[in-house]
Amino acid sequence: MTFAARKTSSSVPIFLVTESGLKDWGNTADTNASQWVAATGFTAAAGAHCCLPNPNGGLAGILVGVTESETPSAGLWDLAGLPTNLPEGRYYLDTELGPEKATMAALGWALGCYSFDRYKKTPKPKAELVLPTEADRAEVNRIATGIGLTRDLITTPAGDMGPEDLAEAAKAMAKPFKAKVKVIVGKDLLRKNYPSIHAVGRAAAQEPRLIDITWGKTSNPRVTLVGKGVCFDTGGLDIKSAGGMLNMKKDMGGAAQVLGLAHMIMDAGLPVRLRVLAPAVENAISSNAFHPLDVLRTRKGLTVEVGNTDAEGRLILSDALSEAASDKPEMIIDFATLTGAARVALGTDVPALFCNDDALAEALLAHGTQANDPLWRMPLWQGYKAHLSSKVADLSSTGSAPQGGAIKAALFLEHFVEPDIPWAHIDLMAFNSTSRPGRPEGGEAQGIRGIYAMLKKRYA
Repeated sequence: MTFAARKTSSSVPIFLVTESGLKDWGNTADTNASQWVAATGFTAAAGAHCCLPNPNGGLAGILVGVTESETPSAGLWDLAGLPTNLPEGRYYLDTELGPEKATMAALGWALGCYSFDRYKKTPKPKAELVLPTEADRAEVNRIATGIGLTRDLITTPAGDMGPEDLAEAAKAMAKPFKAKVKVIVGKDLLRKNYPSIHAVGRAAAQEPRLIDITWGKTSNPRVTLVGKGVCFDTGGLDIKSAGGMLNMKKDMGGAAQVLGLAHMIMDAGLPVRLRVLAPAVENAISSNAFHPLDVLRTRKGLTVEVGNTDAEGRLILSDALSEAASDKPEMIIDFATLTGAARVALGTDVPALFCNDDALAEALLAHGTQANDPLWRMPLWQGYKAHLSSKVADLSSTGSAPQGGAIKAALFLEHFVEPDIPWAHIDLMAFNSTSRPGRPEGGEAQGIRGIYAMLKKRYA
């Protein structure tokens, strides 16, 4: 991200104005500037900007349209398009915002500076923003870094982000905070009773593994995050089409979310006992791949009949959630790119939230809305549990009817969490199919800013 240390005599002011306030701005502005703005057709739509000339042909200032809302995060994206669209130079906000809005404005600018450049050099923004004095620099840095990590992990192709690579990325994230990282690999998964993780990942060149991170004092409240880490999903023997496989590098998006969120939590020093569990596998096709209608054993002891090998995420999560519940945390939150059904219901921008605890659900929804990082609650409709019955096993992984796929996937996972532990399951896209200011095409962090805000409010 690009922030300048201080304002200089050549720094250019940025004036923030709402659509309803544009007329008042024009009444107080220099006549030439007012006429120029009218001539350009600038309406102060949120995120739009207008360069104001000075008599010498330089920049007198930048007029930027901002969202009309008292909620600080509502204008998060208003400045996100500026770093890559403004001329080279140093800029500062000529508006008093207050600490929360100033921090959100700076975060929007920082996210607008993000680019994925592992394989291709991309021009860096030449516009610098003088960090508003009211903004919390540390907060901006930790959130932007967590989001950048999540995006980078998801966007990296599967050839460079297999289960082993994901584990190394987790270690690198955890090292500065002296978090403990344990990785259980290959046949050790069977010896340590993670049979479903092993079954799904055993056909791949890189062995399956469970990433287990712990951090914080053991006396602190326990918070456990679980993330689906399918580093590539061919669909297994129920193979996907070529088009269906095209973006399956993102199927480890749940693991990427929990690593980005863990960075925020640890960097902020929240007084929690944090645990992060990420089963990392590739759902590959080989002579030893698991089959449709195989019966798998799980860590909890339940047997599962495989309805479709392309519904593999819930299988690896079953073992991880059983382990997550074993030390009775105050809450478990899991993230998974689990079902197309959730995308059909809510589209790609709004993750589906399933939760067994109303208080936790309300807190997640409220903080998500406040952070401009929304979730939408969907029902754990118990009437559909009968659809998960199997004639040969305790459960079917997919169920007997095609409708309600996201709900039935959540109900399947619910079997592996103790009912007295507050648990939230987030079914998300984790990817931008098109580019918008501050949100380029590629991997995306969804829900983690709101959840970080909730945890900060509860535990800080």
